[in-house]
Amino acid sequence: MKTAIIKDGENNMQYRIEHGPAYAVLKVRLEAGESIWAEPGAMMLLRGPVRVETRAYGGVLTALKRALFGGESFFLNRYVAEGPAEVWLVPGTPGDIATIDMQGGGSWIVQDTSYLAHSGDINVDVAWRGLRGLIAEGEIVWLKLEGRGLAWISSYGAIDKIDVPPGEKVVIDNFHFVAMSADAKWSVRKFGDLKSFIFGGEGFVIEIEGPATVYVQSRMLPLFARLLQKFLPRQS
Repeated sequence: MKTAIIKDGENNMQYRIEHGPAYAVLKVRLEAGESIWAEPGAMMLLRGPVRVETRAYGGVLTALKRALFGGESFFLNRYVAEGPAEVWLVPGTPGDIATIDMQGGGSWIVQDTSYLAHSGDINVDVAWRGLRGLIAEGEIVWLKLEGRGLAWISSYGAIDKIDVPPGEKVVIDNFHFVAMSADAKWSVRKFGDLKSFIFGGEGFVIEIEGPATVYVQSRMLPLFARLLQKFLPRQS
């Protein structure tokens, strides 16, 4: 279990992450007036007086960009405590939850399916991946989190945090990528030589050069989906 206290001025917001890495749950304790934003469908349990507001977060333009290009709902739910309360949040797939500490400010790139929640003054926007995103068999955009506060990201499978020192490079399968610091240098390239690229099972990969902090996940949904197809009845 991971437990921490978020200090915001004179307020203390407590949270804990339980049941990871397979079936993680984010449990946030709120005092009156405190709030947390989360993806639609992430709520597992509310305890105490909580007001729920559903908004197009970041304004209508940002909301439409997320809906059209990010593959995400353009609405977020805001849970506002009207007294001592708890909010429990869970991701849509079996896996872990990690906390990105942005209390000192910062900017992060997150794959569109890995954003779970945030607190504080953080803006959720679209980060353009360009043609590199299409080449890597993914979405053409990621999500960009910028501001001050805390953000929670989720993974399919266990989640690992990697600190890449200056000058060092790491190569990550596109579908194992979860998040990285927005100032990281990255590129998309094919896996190995032509034979490895065609028959090696990896296709395109993401190369990230330090200094950077990167989060990766131990499983990937496309492979699991292909395995399931073997056991599903074929339609005539």
